[in-house]
Amino acid sequence: MPDEFTPDAEDGLRDRVTVTRREAIKLTALAGAAIATAHLGTLAAGSPRPAPAPSRTANASMPVAADMAPQRMAVALQINGKAHSMTLDTRTTLLDTLRESLGLTGTKKGCDHGQCGACTVLIDGRRANACLALAVMLDGTEITTIEGLSKGDQLHPMQQAFLTHDGFQCGYCTPGQICSSVGMLSEAAAGMPSHVTSDLSLKQVTLSDDEIRERMSGNLCRCSAYPNIVNAIREVSKATPGVQS
Repeated sequence: MPDEFTPDAEDGLRDRVTVTRREAIKLTALAGAAIATAHLGTLAAGSPRPAPAPSRTANASMPVAADMAPQRMAVALQINGKAHSMTLDTRTTLLDTLRESLGLTGTKKGCDHGQCGACTVLIDGRRANACLALAVMLDGTEITTIEGLSKGDQLHPMQQAFLTHDGFQCGYCTPGQICSSVGMLSEAAAGMPSHVTSDLSLKQVTLSDDEIRERMSGNLCRCSAYPNIVNAIREVSKATPGVQS
């Protein structure tokens, strides 16, 4: 064979080795069938079959490995001015602790993914979604729920404003709306800007309707009572020190 192909020799070699697409598919199928047949023949001859994967259902009674067992931790929570000492699974959210362990069911479970705001509470005065906060991480913090805003029979001004302006219909999102609006007014009083604040150099925020809507956008009302909610917040903002409305 020559060291270098001439054009004529290369064309002749291509003609001899060319395989059509249909022939390639046929050859591949035949090869796969041959391999499968050989494998079945080996199994029939007595080769051991691979062990099946363990079933979780079948092994439900098996002991859990130590490193996978639920971990529990002692925690001291300060909720609505009262101390609560308890031992919790480290995976327990603040929302489930409030509702299931302490019976504070005013805080609602909506989406349970931090998207609707129904579970909003105040943690050290800052609003937060209780469904996204682990209870054991809040040891020593001051937590305020909707039950802790009023003083006995005396409603918080925001609670009264929601009643006055009919800022709710079904009421499911209302506790979160109220807690969020209380925290929002504190943020505005501290001069914290929002996405729609036009001048970031100002130390005092003017709470326009657009500011209120933007700052409350994390709290959804499926009944669409938004105009009345804005009116309720506006009324309270006029009496909040440091807030310009």
